[in-house]
Amino acid sequence: MYQVNINGTMYECQEDKKLLDFLRYDLGFTSAKDGCSEGACGTCTVLVDGKKARACIFTLSKLAGKSVITVEGLSDREKEVYVHAFGNTGAVQCGFCIPGMVISAKSLLDNNLEPTREEVKKAIMGNICRCTGYVKIEDAILLAAKMFRENLPVPEDSGNGKVGEHFKRIDAEEKVLGTGEYVDDITVEGMIYAKALRAKYPRAIVKDIRLEKALAHPDCVRILTAEDVPFNKTGHIVPDWDVLIAKGDTTRYVGDAIVLVASTKKETLDEILNLVEVDYEELAPLTNPVEAMKEDAPKLHEKGNILTRESISRGNVDEAIKNSKYVVTNHYSVPMTDHAFMEPECAIGIPEGEGLLMYTASQSVYDEQHEISRMLNIDPSLVRCQTKLVGGGFGGKEDMSVQHHAALMAYITQKPVKVKFSRQESLNIHTKRHAMEMDITTACDENGILTATKATIISDCGAYASLGGPVLQRACTHAGGPYNYQNLEVTGYCVYTNNVPGGAFRGFGVTQSCFAQEQNLNELAEMVGMSPWEFRYKNAIRPGNELPNGQIASDDTAFVECLEAVKDAFESNKYAGIAGCMKNSGIGVGLPDVGRCNLKVVDGKVHILTSAACIGQGIGNVMLSMVCETTGLEPSRIVYERADTATTPNSGTTTASRQTLFAGEAARCASEDLKEALKTKTLEELEGEVFEGVYSGVTDKMGADKKNPVSHVAYGYGAQVVIMDETKKVTKVVAAHDVGRVVNPKACSGQIEGGVVMGLGYGLTEDFVMEDGYVKTKYGTLGLFRATQAPEIEVIMVEKNDPNGLAYGAKGIGEICTVPTAPAAAYAAYRVDGNRRFSLPISDTAYRK
Repeated sequence: MYQVNINGTMYECQEDKKLLDFLRYDLGFTSAKDGCSEGACGTCTVLVDGKKARACIFTLSKLAGKSVITVEGLSDREKEVYVHAFGNTGAVQCGFCIPGMVISAKSLLDNNLEPTREEVKKAIMGNICRCTGYVKIEDAILLAAKMFRENLPVPEDSGNGKVGEHFKRIDAEEKVLGTGEYVDDITVEGMIYAKALRAKYPRAIVKDIRLEKALAHPDCVRILTAEDVPFNKTGHIVPDWDVLIAKGDTTRYVGDAIVLVASTKKETLDEILNLVEVDYEELAPLTNPVEAMKEDAPKLHEKGNILTRESISRGNVDEAIKNSKYVVTNHYSVPMTDHAFMEPECAIGIPEGEGLLMYTASQSVYDEQHEISRMLNIDPSLVRCQTKLVGGGFGGKEDMSVQHHAALMAYITQKPVKVKFSRQESLNIHTKRHAMEMDITTACDENGILTATKATIISDCGAYASLGGPVLQRACTHAGGPYNYQNLEVTGYCVYTNNVPGGAFRGFGVTQSCFAQEQNLNELAEMVGMSPWEFRYKNAIRPGNELPNGQIASDDTAFVECLEAVKDAFESNKYAGIAGCMKNSGIGVGLPDVGRCNLKVVDGKVHILTSAACIGQGIGNVMLSMVCETTGLEPSRIVYERADTATTPNSGTTTASRQTLFAGEAARCASEDLKEALKTKTLEELEGEVFEGVYSGVTDKMGADKKNPVSHVAYGYGAQVVIMDETKKVTKVVAAHDVGRVVNPKACSGQIEGGVVMGLGYGLTEDFVMEDGYVKTKYGTLGLFRATQAPEIEVIMVEKNDPNGLAYGAKGIGEICTVPTAPAAAYAAYRVDGNRRFSLPISDTAYRK
């Protein structure tokens, strides 16, 4: 018998187990989150005898006579202060790390109510945040310190919720206190647990699968093989991804699932999996996309190894380059990187009538519904997908990871099933940012006017298609950058290999090609004898100009203003690097692109209904602002509902920085109708009424045969300056971004700060190491930035918009803020030591020797 004092109450447990499991699954104290189970992320931080500790490391046997405090055990005063401080400063995004941050803050403030920012940084050094860039979390802790120190009352929440005004995150309280439900916080009566046996080799023929020993395990409920799957393929766009690898088929990467095991106890899943016997014929893996493109390379998929080829051609590129005064050609290599969202993937499938109820945490409940129903060969209406809180995504939760397996086992066993990835499974299995090899030539005349660019891009697709095609498209369409010239020729290939699949990742291909093009511009500027700032300013796209892809820059184009905003920072610092960028809003390129929002009046309140997923960016607040701005209603009269295929209309995937514009405009349209109705009736008189809003973005397809195709309905622009010291440590970043209209200032600046820190990781520290098709990276070796590494970040939000335009002129900011950071950092390092960087993460800095 083990006894432990938790939040002032003594609890007993018959078996020795991890404190985290006891807190979460025995006692239901879910504020401590399971982010890595390795003691590396800090999401499970608790106090043990007043000192910070990792609940995933401590076992109950080590806690005899000790006292444990979780967020649930804070005083009412502490809870009120932390909720206000974190909510008021904009410190809450996806929220998964926040309870751990609160405990680290308490550990500091219990002993020091006058901390410096550096002391705050050190206090949360063991807590990783992937969303915020730490700035606003530090602000929150400093505010809490002031409130405790001066015994300040917690003010009433204020704000009208309108566009441009700060309004506290509508989900701040539940995320700060840990009361909000992420999928792994949920337990369903009678629930069993499932896990897949993964491939032993990246490429091997599965010769035989023997289940007898595993089936004999007393906890084993069912084992499924490929024969049990009605349609044994999944895939976001191309259904090429095996649900389970069949006997006689060939594995394509180490994340491939061979069989799916269900157990009555999650603790014995691995025991059962270890009893499954699989015979393989190992084959040599293809891990280099250039090698995979060769004619004699073995085919990894029936149609060959090239998933897609993209080509963009405008003007006479070869002639323009031939006649140019200055020409630069370089080869660039950028690595695979992991999203490292704080919440590992988890899903619960529950039998419901003839179909299923799914609790998930993805970037689109309708995508899940489509893929699950296709796999089970049942009508989509029989699969109801409800989103719970999503602990970060950044593109990595667009594909099926655990949802389809939870659904399959639940549908076949007719029992509730939870499937949850360990952090290492998450690293091994889910999609990554595509590694790319790029050859880029850029040319200009004697006056520094850009004339042409020519590029070949080879993208490592990994084992399955995922979003490989669209990512390659964006890398190609944005390869010219936000500059005014029309001679552009880009050819791209997305190539299957036996590596972990590449997929959507913040920046969506533009992070890769921007890194390459911006380095070429720096070289050209030197050849001409101009400063890199002046070179960019001279060539910057302006309203009415043609972008390299032919689209006419709209009146709200503000790249020039972004460059002007960072000029002083660049020119006044010896070791400053600069980069510019553009990024589309919306899927575009002629594809269906629709935002939807319904407003339903229930009990005198307006319920916002949209499937637009919140993955931390705060779409609920955006929608609330659209309604408040249009109707004049108080925020207290608005209720935001989470995505549910049974109740919320399909607003498409949270991807391509599209939901602020698309779902936001749909909300504005619905609000106009509600506003009209409110002229003659009260909300009470409108009980049960539904007001529907739809916005469809009309664009031209890739390669459209017209002079000025419209590839996307909107573009954001940005310029960033990264400042280093002589050791090549980043001391400050100045980020100016054309966001159209700022919907919520603190939320918008928080997105930019988080994007900058993620971009610094991409440029300086992060790498996802694979050798011969095997993942060598652990969570602790990903190279994620911590608070003590994050520099000062100055955010400049450039507003140049049509307030009567779509979504009141808002464009979105989620992706573009990560794009220019790495190239700016690379140029800053060059200015210190004179060495150009052609690959990421850049070498020989204070971060990597």
